[in-house]
Amino acid sequence: MSYGWNDVQRIAEELAEAHAGVDPYSVGFVRLKEMIQDLPEFDSTSGRVGEKVLEAVQELWAKELD
Repeated sequence: MSYGWNDVQRIAEELAEAHAGVDPYSVGFVRLKEMIQDLPEFDSTSGRVGEKVLEAVQELWAKELD
């Protein structure tokens, strides 16, 4: 089942699984957006992306790694 920009928790979980060795805060927003768009089943046309969404993903991703 696909998911989009509004599913920040799912995005964070997927990033934590796919990039477990990466510090979320070391990833710039341009690269983060690319990483998200490369996730399996991610639908980049679903929802809107902006700095606040990317910040939320970054924070949740960091929590997933703790």
